[in-house]
Amino acid sequence: MVKITDVARHAGVSPSTVSYALSGKRPISEETRQRVEDSIRELGYRPHAGARALASSRSNVLALVVPLRAGIHVPVVMQFAVSVVTAARRHDHDVLLLTQEEGEEGLRRVADTALVDALIVMDVQLHDRRLPLLRGLDRPSVLIGFPAEPAGLTCIDLDFKAAGELCVEHLAGLGHRVIGLVGSPPEVYVRETGFAQRVVQGFTAAADRNGLSSSVHPCEADPAAARQIAEQLLRERPALTGVVVHNEPILEPLIDAFEALGLRVPGDLSVTAICPDELAGRVRVPVTSIAIPAAEVGAGSVELLMKKLGGAPVPQATLLPPRLTLRASTRPRP
Repeated sequence: MVKITDVARHAGVSPSTVSYALSGKRPISEETRQRVEDSIRELGYRPHAGARALASSRSNVLALVVPLRAGIHVPVVMQFAVSVVTAARRHDHDVLLLTQEEGEEGLRRVADTALVDALIVMDVQLHDRRLPLLRGLDRPSVLIGFPAEPAGLTCIDLDFKAAGELCVEHLAGLGHRVIGLVGSPPEVYVRETGFAQRVVQGFTAAADRNGLSSSVHPCEADPAAARQIAEQLLRERPALTGVVVHNEPILEPLIDAFEALGLRVPGDLSVTAICPDELAGRVRVPVTSIAIPAAEVGAGSVELLMKKLGGAPVPQATLLPPRLTLRASTRPRP
């Protein structure tokens, strides 16, 4: 590892002069500063966080706030986290991951210190209690998700309302007239989590627009609950031929449950899902799906923050359009 003494020796100056060049605490000649900077580049020296903070009055750390609440599917959350960390490193920033359910107090504790330069906030609720604090912070933030009133905030996410609509339009175009949405766990709706609520809005609006008979069924994320929902749907809607799934852990158990009850996929029942592509593709019957663009959203949130930190204007709302990938789980209504 290259040390500050190596840079000093290469540039022909003292280690304290290199430190002054990094921190700006004392004036040095432009010629000396340039010599130090050339040596830093040539040797590949990376100042530690403290030196960077002294030089820029910043920590070069972003906070990723993602409370791991009940009903959250952690593997998908981690996809977002990895994409944020990867994008932040491209900008020479580290990421502080905050996973506790602390609400406004946790945000304020972090914001009142010099720990982070900016915040990315996930698991946004329609009426999120953290929003007034975020609007008043003296440092920039980006929300992955949309509250009911996003004014004064910077938000990015998949257009989940359009995703719900697109799944229904696909089923309607195949002639299906009776459909159901098997959604997130009940507690996700109780919290009014934005993405789940918007899928329901899009699903219901598109079903009504196409004159379809539809129903929405929250479901716990376990195989036993999937079996119960499958039985309930067939009991209440014996003419059911189309299902939209927005609950990653039960996608395959739900298909297994329907087939155990005598419905073949896609022969008797067409299934679509809103989930990561890799999950949809590895199910026993590959599922027609709309991908969760975790990499694109995570990287986009970091790019928005970097622009805000640099004083550049950014759009308040960034909605990524849904893309439907056709697979073996859907076909025209029998």
